[in-house]
Amino acid sequence: MSKLAQAATRARSLSGGQFLRFCLVGASGYAVNLAVYAALLEAGLAYSLAATASFLVAATSNYIWNRRWTFRARQARVLAQSARALGVSVLSLGANQLFLYVFVVAGSGHLAGQAVAILLVTPFSFVANKLWAFADGSRTTAALNAAES
Repeated sequence: MSKLAQAATRARSLSGGQFLRFCLVGASGYAVNLAVYAALLEAGLAYSLAATASFLVAATSNYIWNRRWTFRARQARVLAQSARALGVSVLSLGANQLFLYVFVVAGSGHLAGQAVAILLVTPFSFVANKLWAFADGSRTTAALNAAES
């Protein structure tokens, strides 16, 4: 398949139901993240630790829903796919923590800063999950084989 045809296929999947499903899963993860974060702050946990814990809870929930519903990637090997998804989550968490730190230092409230940080990290998360973590196994294998050549 030509690169142009591959790009067109990806664009169609972004404009269709898959993107809507990703947004719905993301919205539920957003709510889970903020709820867990608020509860942990209320319990007296430091904001950066609360952000890490809440992000990991939400990322786990999102992984399960994205695997089963958004990307319907149930045929992929769970260990390899979950490792890629964890990699995306770790990078997203790093960016999230950086944004949150900047907002808190700038005087933003912890909850408001976390809410904005999550929104800023979401575009990267979608693209990385779509094109790498939950990518069609044949494309991933072809890309790996091309890189080894």
